[in-house]
Amino acid sequence: MKTPDTRRPRPGSDILRTALRGNVGAMVWGTVLMGLYQAGETAFPIALGLIVEHTMRDRSLGALGLSIGALAVIITTVSLSWRFGMRVLQKANTTEAHRWRVRVAACGLQPVARDVGLKSGEVLTIATEDADQTADIIEVVPLLISSLVAVVVAAVALGLADIRLGLLVIVGTVAILSILAVLSKRIGASTREQQARVARAGAKVADLINGLRPLHGFGGNHAAFGSYREVSTDAKRQAITVAGVNGTYAGTALALNAVLAAAVSLTAGWLAFDGRITIGELVMAVGLAQFIIEPLKMFSEMPKYVMMARASAERMALVLSAPPVTTSGRRRPAPGGGLEVDCVRYGSLRELKFEVGAGEFVAITAYQPRAAADLASVLAVNVAPDAYEGAVRVGGQAIADLSIESVREHMLVNPYDGEIFAGTLRTNIDPSGTSEMIPEAVEASMLTDVVALHCEGLDYAVRDRGANLSGGQRQRLSLARALAADTDVLVLHDPTTAVDAVTEQLIARNVAKLRHGRTTVVITSSPALLDAADRVLVLADGIVTAEDTHRNLLAGDADYCRAVAR
Repeated sequence: MKTPDTRRPRPGSDILRTALRGNVGAMVWGTVLMGLYQAGETAFPIALGLIVEHTMRDRSLGALGLSIGALAVIITTVSLSWRFGMRVLQKANTTEAHRWRVRVAACGLQPVARDVGLKSGEVLTIATEDADQTADIIEVVPLLISSLVAVVVAAVALGLADIRLGLLVIVGTVAILSILAVLSKRIGASTREQQARVARAGAKVADLINGLRPLHGFGGNHAAFGSYREVSTDAKRQAITVAGVNGTYAGTALALNAVLAAAVSLTAGWLAFDGRITIGELVMAVGLAQFIIEPLKMFSEMPKYVMMARASAERMALVLSAPPVTTSGRRRPAPGGGLEVDCVRYGSLRELKFEVGAGEFVAITAYQPRAAADLASVLAVNVAPDAYEGAVRVGGQAIADLSIESVREHMLVNPYDGEIFAGTLRTNIDPSGTSEMIPEAVEASMLTDVVALHCEGLDYAVRDRGANLSGGQRQRLSLARALAADTDVLVLHDPTTAVDAVTEQLIARNVAKLRHGRTTVVITSSPALLDAADRVLVLADGIVTAEDTHRNLLAGDADYCRAVAR
């Protein structure tokens, strides 16, 4: 038996580091360009101060023209560096978000499910919103560095005028960031909780949409809507809490930045009044005090975005680091082999033992529906081999020793509630676009009337979850998909429960004919399918209690006759 993966879960910080390492080039260029932008922005008030200083001293048109040219160069540099810097960073951001979306989706689509403990709606939220917020770290770091460049340049320029002005900027910036660092931690915690509640609301919606038809059937849609409204209201309350925290953070940052700017302006005014700095230096100081609000605002907002990215990365780690339900082997089954269930004990199954030879068509009728469901789950490898006793062998080899991909290629277990996807009839029957048996599968599943009903034929558009198809049409479409796969071993679980008796008879005969010479197992109580099988296994109390042809069992087994006769 294979044991589940017990590796240490990957924390969100590892995901962030991976994102940063994978975008070093883009981040370096983005940092350089955004640093150039911030340096240009800082240079503008410095240039104004120098222009005032030299103009008052020289009073020449040449000096004025040169100054205007210098300002034009600074403005052009600021414009182009911002444009190209943000282009580089946003391209890297969106590309990285795409990569993480694909990775999360790949985990959800792996042949062996991961034990994430999350509903599909929650995984969807993680694959979209959380992936986008995690990738924001690509922009956050360069913007943080460039803002730091602006603050440092401003502090140095002011320090050259008077050391007290430079120290005021440095001390004020450190004090502002220290205060905001405390608030950003609360933002991270609140954001994580909000994302979890929004994800739960998304999961509830997915569940309700999936069960919309049954809900309408017994009038439970109003109660279901009330349940969703309660979950959504809970998410709304948390969103309001997060908005309040973000508002407090933004307001505090703005107020502290304004206080620092005012302090720099007043100090510069006092120094100019006292004759310690010139009028040009005063203009520069006041200009820098006004300008520094922007990089300080950006600089002070970055911790918040870092915490949000960290929170999203932690949620992605729940999916990406979750171990698979089982660790598969590396072997492949022999082609054309049979199926063997050897003393399997799981759920309602106890010491279940039977064998289906290569090319044989066997029907299994279970007196307890739970036993049929448990058997289908074990055969579909929805249950890890180490979660049950006994063994299942395909092509003479235990599933535990086979790679899960090879099991899926060799044996297909088609559930009774197979999903129908938005697309066309053709893409639902042949999702990979490689099957050569579409016409035969359509005919065998009696889907021909659905194809003929629409002028588009197999290209008829199918809505999400087959909303524009009846229950019987959806079931026959699912059966056609299973038959078109043409696997060595095919297991069908109640494939005709939603079709009428006449259609069921035709399907049973067609499936037996199409699958002739291929190993086929049908878990069913349908008399038509039972009669079409080479032999029937009766599953009662978790074990095989009888085995014969359908007609012999009808003639000699009263319990069987009562269970399957219609």
